[in-house]
Amino acid sequence: MLKRIVALILLSTFVISCGSRRSAGKIATKNAEAVSVIKKHYTSETNFKTASGKLRAVYKDDEKTQSVNLSFRMEKDKAIWMSASILGFPVAKAYITPTSVSYYEKVTQTYFDGDFRLVSDFLGTPLDFQKLQNLLIGQAIYDLREEEYDFMQSPRGFQFVKDEKTMMKKMFLLNFSNYKAEAQQLIQDDENRGLTVTYSDYQEVDGLIFPENIKIIANEGGSSTNIHLTYRNISFNEEVSFPFDIPSGYEEISLK
Repeated sequence: MLKRIVALILLSTFVISCGSRRSAGKIATKNAEAVSVIKKHYTSETNFKTASGKLRAVYKDDEKTQSVNLSFRMEKDKAIWMSASILGFPVAKAYITPTSVSYYEKVTQTYFDGDFRLVSDFLGTPLDFQKLQNLLIGQAIYDLREEEYDFMQSPRGFQFVKDEKTMMKKMFLLNFSNYKAEAQQLIQDDENRGLTVTYSDYQEVDGLIFPENIKIIANEGGSSTNIHLTYRNISFNEEVSFPFDIPSGYEEISLK
């Protein structure tokens, strides 16, 4: 089950990593109200060193639905760790850093231990830890300061749209009150591929705003994969560890 979640996370990162990218600098969008909203989005970014808690994931594809409870830990900008357990015993773990992707599953006794370069070569596009982290904490997946967007206020929030007709259509919806992501959508029509992320609730813990419910829908061709993530018992800035040792004798999953 955790393998499917990690796979969708990597698929999401694959989808969102395509497209042009500018170097950081001044805010590219010229609309004054849009500039103000973008600045508030980044000044409102949840400022923490570590986060930990429980994560319930419901996975659904065209064939079946499964759910699993996970322990979740993050050191901002450095590491994302998840552990699936049954009756208190770990059955699968994943550990992702800016340079590595590692995973093992006890039931199948398989593992993957590589870096983003290896996964990128396999998928044919660069992957990006920062975009994945943004997705999980309610920040815009792409840096809104780096490209010019069409801006409007919709009934649901502040909307930013960029339609790169030959590459990707990007849509970001920010909450009126906390300036966090309300929805994000990335569509590649030529590849018949799309990603939609919606945030139905946010929670406040120790004065910090963090997502409570995230729904990820990845479409490719005629198939659709969904994951509904629910964060529980989140705590911040406590000392965390990332225990991860691949058991001996496990079979390596090859991406070649």
